[in-house]
Amino acid sequence: MKENYDIFFDKLLKVEGGFTDDEHDPGNARGDGHGNQGSTNLGVTAKVWAEYTGKPAPIEVMKKLTKDDVKEMYRELYWRKVGADQLPSGIDISVADFGVNSGPGTAVMKLQRVIGASQDGSVGPQTIRMAHDMETSDVLNGLATQREMYLRSLNKFERYGKGWLNRNQDVLKKAMEVAYET
Repeated sequence: MKENYDIFFDKLLKVEGGFTDDEHDPGNARGDGHGNQGSTNLGVTAKVWAEYTGKPAPIEVMKKLTKDDVKEMYRELYWRKVGADQLPSGIDISVADFGVNSGPGTAVMKLQRVIGASQDGSVGPQTIRMAHDMETSDVLNGLATQREMYLRSLNKFERYGKGWLNRNQDVLKKAMEVAYET
């Protein structure tokens, strides 16, 4: 739902944090040969920022990123790619956060698995309809389970798994709150 984007974005930045340069971070390639060093700020890797802006993203650029700088990038590259504007309240936040953490296509395919839609990684009318037809709490719990299984399958789980699982549970809690606000 369009009106949930700001809730998603604020929650996202609380878990993504500020500038890091962790060489072990699987989302943080150590440079791409175009002056992008592999740093991350506000959850955005130098590689993603360079692709989004069409300009190199060296450490100096990455250190200066602000919330305002990255807000539209998250909307375009993640929120819209997972079809969050058309998904039920709460499910939108869960799928979008999963998309940031594991890629939009993966997040959508796991949603499609939960709702019984064709798993093509693209949000179309069938996925939207089926997501609306199911009980939201069932979808959210199913997504959290699918996300956990996916994260546990990653080779960096031993290093980052505790944080990933905590994030998964925090997102589930927030998504449930948003879905069932009265």
